Amino acid sequence: MNIADRFTEIAKTHHNKVAVRYPRRAGKKYSYDSITFGELETLANKYANGLSKIGFNRGSKTLLFVRPSLKFHALVFALFKLGVVPVLIDPGMGRKNLLAAIEEIAPQGLIAEPEVHFLSLIFSNAFKSVEFKVTTKGPKIGNCFPLAAIERSDAGFVNQQLEPDEMAAILFTSGGTGHPKGVVYTHKIYTEQTRLLQELFSLSDNEIDLPCFPLFSLFTLCMGMTSCIPDMDPSKPAKADPRKLLQNIVDNKVTFMAGSPAIWEALADYCEKNKIKLPSVKYLVMFGAPVRNELHKKFSRILPNGTTHTPYGATECLPVSKISGKIILEQTAALTSQGKGTCVGAPVPGVEVSIIKISEDVIENITNAQVLKPYQIGEIIVKGDIVTSSYYQSPVETAQTKIADNNSFWHRIGDLGYIDDQGRIWFCGRKTHRAETPSGLLCSVTCEAIFNAHPGVRRSALVALGEKGNQSAAIVIERNKAGKKLEKKSLEKELLNVAGNNACTAQIKSVHFCDQMPVDVRHNIKIDRLKLAHDVSRGKI
Repeated sequence: MNIADRFTEIAKTHHNKVAVRYPRRAGKKYSYDSITFGELETLANKYANGLSKIGFNRGSKTLLFVRPSLKFHALVFALFKLGVVPVLIDPGMGRKNLLAAIEEIAPQGLIAEPEVHFLSLIFSNAFKSVEFKVTTKGPKIGNCFPLAAIERSDAGFVNQQLEPDEMAAILFTSGGTGHPKGVVYTHKIYTEQTRLLQELFSLSDNEIDLPCFPLFSLFTLCMGMTSCIPDMDPSKPAKADPRKLLQNIVDNKVTFMAGSPAIWEALADYCEKNKIKLPSVKYLVMFGAPVRNELHKKFSRILPNGTTHTPYGATECLPVSKISGKIILEQTAALTSQGKGTCVGAPVPGVEVSIIKISEDVIENITNAQVLKPYQIGEIIVKGDIVTSSYYQSPVETAQTKIADNNSFWHRIGDLGYIDDQGRIWFCGRKTHRAETPSGLLCSVTCEAIFNAHPGVRRSALVALGEKGNQSAAIVIERNKAGKKLEKKSLEKELLNVAGNNACTAQIKSVHFCDQMPVDVRHNIKIDRLKLAHDVSRGKI
């Protein structure tokens, strides 16, 4: 097995079809460079041969720091073809975490932009394991080879055939609720994810993809879809310019879009303000954080021929479930606004989901876990072929998140929620963001929905103060334009009154304000509630 086999077959079937388009802005308009599936396969073969001659080989780990481009996908597929393990780390996770992650992985290869190679000289200790280097630009310097030279290699290559459970890639978590961890992906998992995503969205090779989360395009290319790289910095999704994205969508008649809700909030506001509709778009996939009902409502007006979708999962397991904006607005939105959590749909085919009693301890076997009944809130655990089995060289973290079950295992996803009598999963918040008070459990997402309904609130965050079991809960508010017109004392009084009128939030007696919520580096939308709790406890907000 090799995930690259699937792309090789697609390239044979769609040899002359455009695989990737890359935007070049000239004034207010764009021109688009392109590469066909056949050309991309040929380029990947050349890279595979060239990298092999340098010393890249099966099982070796290679850091990949290359911006989205026509050649990015060829590099990734070349590594897969060789059986080399690409290591994908979010550069926005902060210097300390980034260098620690690199040192932990001890990669043998580095394929990167010139500035990364320069930084590798400054922080040489973290990169000391690197033997083979490739730069995207410039001449050969020492043992660092230019990509252009590798591109002149022979175009004939036969993909390595690997064990299904052989390591295919290492993807790092963002570290939003702890230090970043390297998730081990296998060729079997990638293959199953691609099959499942295509089945879930009924995707055909006629779709046009706008991947605002770059790695998503690896899936869609393996389905024969054309991928149009958006004009944005993927490491800063919240700063994506909606005008540029709109032009990319219109120019390419995009039918499928995927990325962080932070991107789509800005696009929705721009489209609504300018009375713009997007008739070509059939699927808008939003992931990385809970999506507010209001965003689904906005796009129900903007997408006359499509709807929003919110798949649920994590770096360690994706997709776990899926629900459409249409179903949310018709069936679950009202319950969400009442503090019942966010419905993320029923488990996808082949994936099992269960709810167990919350525990901070290692659970070695599923027989040691207490499985809860419908509507009881607890930890969400997942089992299936899309679930990764370990973190790279992190036995402690692996033990904390995996539960043995005969010849299989469950993954503790780190979220709290419940299952209703229809078998649907309801997400109530991260386990680390809960408040355990003398009066009971409070979950972030359920409580925040009550406050978010106030017309002066842009978003809110539950924070827990003190020792678990004896905590107090406070709410931090980021105001919108309407809220900023009100006096803080007046708004605080209104919000406390709102809290007191709902059993879910009646315990919250403290309101704090911040100008802008601290958010995660990957999706720019997950609120860092632990930092807020630290600031509140020290009187900083």
